[in-house]
Amino acid sequence: MGKILIKQYAPFVILMIVAVFALFIPLVPNFDEGKYSAADISFMLVAAALVFLMTPGLAFFYGGMVHRKNVLSTMIKSVVAAGVITVLWIVVGFSLAFGKSINGFIGDPTTYFFFQGVNSGPAWSLAATIPLSLFAVFQLMFAIITPGLVVGAVAERIRFTSYILFIVLFALFVYSPLAHWTWHPEGFLFKLGVLDFAGGTVVHISAGMAALAGALVLKRRKSHLEHKEVPPANIPYVLIGTGLLWFGWFGFNAGSAVGASSLAVSSFITTNTAAGAAGLSWMFFDVARGKKPSVLGFCIGAVVGLVAITPGAGFVSIPSSIFIGAFAAVISNLVVAWKQKTSLDDTLDVFPCHGVGGIVGMLLTGVFATKTVNAAGADGLLYGGADFFLKQLAGAAIVIVFSFVMSFIIFKLVNLVQPIRVSSEEEEEGLDASQHDEKYVQGTLIVSGQEVPNV
Repeated sequence: MGKILIKQYAPFVILMIVAVFALFIPLVPNFDEGKYSAADISFMLVAAALVFLMTPGLAFFYGGMVHRKNVLSTMIKSVVAAGVITVLWIVVGFSLAFGKSINGFIGDPTTYFFFQGVNSGPAWSLAATIPLSLFAVFQLMFAIITPGLVVGAVAERIRFTSYILFIVLFALFVYSPLAHWTWHPEGFLFKLGVLDFAGGTVVHISAGMAALAGALVLKRRKSHLEHKEVPPANIPYVLIGTGLLWFGWFGFNAGSAVGASSLAVSSFITTNTAAGAAGLSWMFFDVARGKKPSVLGFCIGAVVGLVAITPGAGFVSIPSSIFIGAFAAVISNLVVAWKQKTSLDDTLDVFPCHGVGGIVGMLLTGVFATKTVNAAGADGLLYGGADFFLKQLAGAAIVIVFSFVMSFIIFKLVNLVQPIRVSSEEEEEGLDASQHDEKYVQGTLIVSGQEVPNV
């Protein structure tokens, strides 16, 4: 009984301790506006907001594809990350990712503890035209959506409170170290020469490998064991989610230029081009294999294209982005087909789409990157940069192994604290009702057994 009460009260008590502690953090003045570019500040504020929009977009994208009894539980797992990761980022996450480097592996957690010095400190060295606080909040949006991507692999069977604990540990021990390695000037992958413009490794490979680990730890759903086809709850939701993700991705990739520049314009165009090419590639490849063109096919393909172009958006040419999107969609499509023949229960194909898409994107960046597009980048294999391609290959391999092993350990650790998977009865009832006491019945919201009238 005592252990149950501790688990019940622990999240609230921890949050209250953080809230009270925050009252004792010394106040500091705002940054001096005269030091920075007003145009770049405006651009980056919009970019950060666009990236945040991807989180509800992801909720719609995933929520539309699961069984109707699991729609709400799937959507809230994406959105709740905005709360959990925001608080964690302010307290210590930003310090771990971008604080004073400790041997190139992690940031000193005391550097920006509770955002001390962020609002008035010097600009980030690679974003000198915007205040540090704006750079920090832009990076926060990436940290929010990354654990939300994992939801699709463990949907319809993971306990909500266990998921909350997972994303805390994932942010601290997977995301923050990877962000430091890749984007901090002292990070060891950065110094090695690995290029990841907007998160091919930090966001997509890490989420994809965590998804694979989660699917293995949680094992198969009952419907998957019985080979039952689960019809998507709401395909229009998937369309809405795709549109929001596509729209938000312009902030994701173009914003990674950290300023209103020609590089941002190029990144914007490569992002849109790869998404369009990939959506068509997935759909037409399905047709070539004897299927009918589907809404889901185009939507999933477009997202794969967005994933694949992310690491190279600011390093590759616009024509190259057509090939990157089209090729990545075919590879992910084939991996999805292979996965369906195995016992792996990755509910919404997060590993084939984000994990494999991110890997393909990193390697193709090693092929098509050119200093003509970005003088601060490198020339890829196509332009004589064989050594750079090998660096991309090594960087991707390191992130794959680290992300999978650490995520597997985290899932196992969470399972020791409390069962990570819901009971078979709760799974049969649906997680909307069993985890949240909320469900939709023919368009009517039921809360605690009571019908909620439409407003």
